[in-house]
Parts: sequence; structure tokens; C-alpha cells
Amino acid sequence: MVNLNNKSVVFLESPKEYPIPGVHLKVESKMLDDELNEGELLTRNLYISLDPYLKTKMGGVGHPSIYKVGQALDSYVVSEVIASKNDKFPVGAVVFGNLGIEEYTRVRTSNDLKIIEDARESKVPLSSYVGALNLAGRTAYCSLIDIGKPKAGETIYVSAAFGGVGQIVGQISKILGLRVIGSAGSDEKVDYLVKTLKFDAAFNYKKGNIVESLRSAAPEGINIYYDNVGGETLEAALEVLNRFGRVVLCGMSSIYNRTTPYGIKNIILAILKSLKLEGFVANQFSDELEERFFKDVKSWLENGDIIYKEDITEGLENTPEAILGMFQGKTFGKAVVKVADL
Repeated sequence: MVNLNNKSVVFLESPKEYPIPGVHLKVESKMLDDELNEGELLTRNLYISLDPYLKTKMGGVGHPSIYKVGQALDSYVVSEVIASKNDKFPVGAVVFGNLGIEEYTRVRTSNDLKIIEDARESKVPLSSYVGALNLAGRTAYCSLIDIGKPKAGETIYVSAAFGGVGQIVGQISKILGLRVIGSAGSDEKVDYLVKTLKFDAAFNYKKGNIVESLRSAAPEGINIYYDNVGGETLEAALEVLNRFGRVVLCGMSSIYNRTTPYGIKNIILAILKSLKLEGFVANQFSDELEERFFKDVKSWLENGDIIYKEDITEGLENTPEAILGMFQGKTFGKAVVKVADL
């Protein structure tokens, strides 16, 4: 195989607000030189994760893009090895790791890749390896345990609870014996949180006052706030948090598409209530904790203790629209693109 035609989602320019297809990113076909050198491999990409941090990588107000114009975006991908000059990754192996948002990837550095040993037999869908068993699940598990320090009987509030991270945080918290409250942006998502994921309470943050909704759901206050949103929602949580509460700062989706930041007006409550607010990056946790994550979450998925809702877009050509829809809150679950079948 030489000079394979390859579709990629490429960067055009940094968005100030939403990333618009055709303006900030587009699908482009290029010939891929697949004549491999020693140690390289070629993957046929199957499932691609779409996550809010893509906006940060594309740049915007106050920070530059990590991409050059015309460069393919990258994300977590499940792939099949279709050509290899690397003994660690034979042809036919199914792998997951950080690769291009494209149909095929010529992999020059394979340090990030891991083989899915039971890919063709596992009860866990392959798409889980770009979500529940990858960045979203690892983020949820490790940060909740390490920073949130949950204790049975406590109350946790999870914003963006229907997202890829939030739905796992909520379900792990239930497994650990916490009372779980979630918020989401539609009545349909709220119903799913309560009826399917078994949250103890949930509310639509677009309806009414967030502080009042949260107080109604947690009349005795909350002990942990898992923040995926920032802005007014963080402000509301500070009002309702009990003394010595913990805030896990995972994301700030409410400000990713704003041209001006939101100023938290009641941050003094962190002092008055002896609160702990801590942010993190996903790769900062110990190897031991990451091993526990993979073992526990895979087991919970196999046993049905965790239900993981995905919103799967078919076809790489539809990826730019799927990225925009994710930022507009149109996805119903973890955003994933299916490129091909195994």
C-alpha cells in the first residue's frame, strides 16, 4: 500500500466562541504516504472521542492553538493495526490511544498506544475505550477518589451530570454510598439521570434559579461539588456547600465559548466555610490509582453497575458538526464518532 487517500478533520483558525464547521475546522482529503519505516505502524481508525478540551487545544481568546493551519486534530481513538513494522503491535491488533481525528493514522511514536487484548470477545463495547475506559472514566474515577475523598452518607452535586465525565462520577458515587444530585440542560436528560442512572435527585439548570433548585434537592446542603461547568453554577454550589466541603474543579464548559470570563462573586465563602477547591490535569494521578480505575470501571461496566450513555455520530465527514453540537449541548451522552466497524 502506497499513498492511501485519507480524510482528516483539520484546523483552520481559532474560534472566539463556538467552533464553526468550514470556518474553524473542516474535513479534508489528503494522500497518506503509508510506506512505513522501522518501528512505525498504520492504523484504521474505528471510534473517536469528542471532548470539551478540544476547544482549549484549538485556542481562542487569551491563548493560542496548539495546532497549525491544515493540521489534523487529535483525540483518543480506538483503531485496528493494518500494517506494522513494530513487533509490539502486530497486524490485526486493536489498540487505543491518542491519534488523529482521521480515517487512517501513520503512527511514528507508539508509546501512548495500548492493545485491547479481548477486543473481539469482550462484553464491553469498543467505543468504551474512548470514553468510560479512557479519558472520561479515568478523569471521573481518579479525581473523585483523590480530590473529592467521598465518604458513604455524604451528598455530592455533579454539574453537567449527563456528560461523559459527569455520568460516571454520579454512578461511582452511588456505588460508594453517597446521595447524588445532578443537573443537566433538558428535562429529557434529567429524567434519564433519575430513572436510568438512579441519581437521587436532578434538575434542569435552565429552569428557575440554580441556588433554589440545588437547595430544594439538597435541603441539608452538599459535601462535594464536582464542577464541570464553572460560572454561575460554581457560584450556586458555593452557597449550598457545607463547612469543610470539597470542590473538584474538572471543567469550565460555561466559559469555553465566552469572549469574557465570568467573575465568581461569592468566592469569599471558600474562606468562611473552610472549603477546599482543587483543579487537576488528567495525567497527574498515580499509576496505582489509574490501575484501580481500569479494573474497577471495566468490572462495573461488565456487571451493569455502570451504564454509559453515548451519543454516536456515524461517519468522519460529520465530525465538525458533531463537535459544534457538543459545545451547544445537543449531545445525549458521551460524544463519539464511529468511523468504521472492526
